[in-house]
Amino acid sequence: MRHFLEIDDLTPAELARVLDLALVPDPTPVLAAKGMALIFQKPSTRTRNSMEMAVVQLGGHPVCIQGDEVGLDTRESVEDVTKAMAGFHAAIGARVHQHSVVERMAKVEQIPIVNLLCDEGHPMQALADLLTIRSEFDGLEGRTVAYVGDANNVARSLAIGAGLTGVQFRIASPPGYQFASEDLDRIRLVGEPTVCDRPEDAVAGADVVYADTWTSMGQEAEAARRRRDFEGFQIDERLMGLASPEAIFLHCLPAHRGEEVVDEVLDGPRSRIWLQAANRMHAARGLLCWLLGEAQR
Repeated sequence: MRHFLEIDDLTPAELARVLDLALVPDPTPVLAAKGMALIFQKPSTRTRNSMEMAVVQLGGHPVCIQGDEVGLDTRESVEDVTKAMAGFHAAIGARVHQHSVVERMAKVEQIPIVNLLCDEGHPMQALADLLTIRSEFDGLEGRTVAYVGDANNVARSLAIGAGLTGVQFRIASPPGYQFASEDLDRIRLVGEPTVCDRPEDAVAGADVVYADTWTSMGQEAEAARRRRDFEGFQIDERLMGLASPEAIFLHCLPAHRGEEVVDEVLDGPRSRIWLQAANRMHAARGLLCWLLGEAQR
């Protein structure tokens, strides 16, 4: 049984195929008369809407379930919830706090498990990011992505995805917010990231400039300290001016306007954030089409 817990659960050829399937106008209805359970321990805008619509476009019925409705490991164990859902659905997607939850789901191995976000990764976002870059530049090989900010779950998945597709990944983070050595070891299995101390060094000549919030969900108590620690890491027009003349700006959203990025960049002509958000749906459709179709053969 194939699962999608992190983007390197796909080989480079499989990842390319998922991106191809994301652009198929009339995909095979691999979920016809079937359901997909979508469990959300964390609130969601893009993930819920993109996944629901992807399931519908593949002929299926999405069932969204809030975390407190099933009470993972409080009302019922993760394993028992997974087994129960497998009796109703063709697949389960889970947006959870801890990566161990989706790992435990996958060990039940009755139906495909899709990681919709966890503390360690956001592989669905990485698929949409790569799809956006590929569409913008008519390919991925040889392009450069400069990620400015916290080396968090989004950065980790994007770095791995970049390595799998021949994209050079650079990251600039302040001290204390950089990739751990084990993260770099995993990323280096598929590529060679460039770690920079200064945003200017990461952005210079890059094709894509990428930001995420400095303070993610669950870190609200750290917001004031993080704003101080990330001083000098804001993406503004000056910093964008160091990138390639054809460079685009991406952000996984939601954005804290005026913190990690200024409005002039978010809403400017180089921004592709709304195309990137829409591509969450197309990327999800491509993954599900592959996971429930070709991967089952």
